[in-house]
Amino acid sequence: MAILRNTVDQTKFNKEAVLPYELRLRDFEIAIQDVYDFFYDVNSSLAKKGLQRLDDMLRPAIMSGVLSDMLSASLAKHSRVLTENRYFNGHPDLIVQGIYPGNAVSAGEEGIEIKTTRKAGGAVDTHGARNQWMCVFVYEVDTESEPARDRRPMIFTEVYLGQVAIEDFRRNPRGELGTRTATLHREGIKKLRENWIYRV
Repeated sequence: MAILRNTVDQTKFNKEAVLPYELRLRDFEIAIQDVYDFFYDVNSSLAKKGLQRLDDMLRPAIMSGVLSDMLSASLAKHSRVLTENRYFNGHPDLIVQGIYPGNAVSAGEEGIEIKTTRKAGGAVDTHGARNQWMCVFVYEVDTESEPARDRRPMIFTEVYLGQVAIEDFRRNPRGELGTRTATLHREGIKKLRENWIYRV
């Protein structure tokens, strides 16, 4: 089974995008390529053993969590001023280095929250409405092509980075066993999409 490696299309970045915290488009390019290279390496190894791709093994929620963590780590590594939030499950995922003691904060405002979703357009559920810079990576996983060995590798199709406020969210009704979530409403998602970073 031949595993394919995706590469970032450098022509698809928005050179007019507003980038806070000294971020560069190059930081996003490297972060995306880091993820592509990881999946290529892992899937190549799995294929040699006759096992299915990581893309096919992971449930969507787990996949999104893995991608968010990987992108946060890579952006922190290549960013000039941002670092990973060392507080377990703290917010935001990336914080300005040196502002919070030990680079750890439960709920801070100086930084960027990283989200990933399969939903085109970047609408994603969050655990609460906040004033924040929010970055959403939209990705696609080919789970339908047959035979499975011919499936296309995971690809990022859109990246958005916007400064949103509490009033840009709508609260989602909570089921009996569900956790309360919030999602950007129509005007909020419009605000996020206006500052697109990458679209293929």
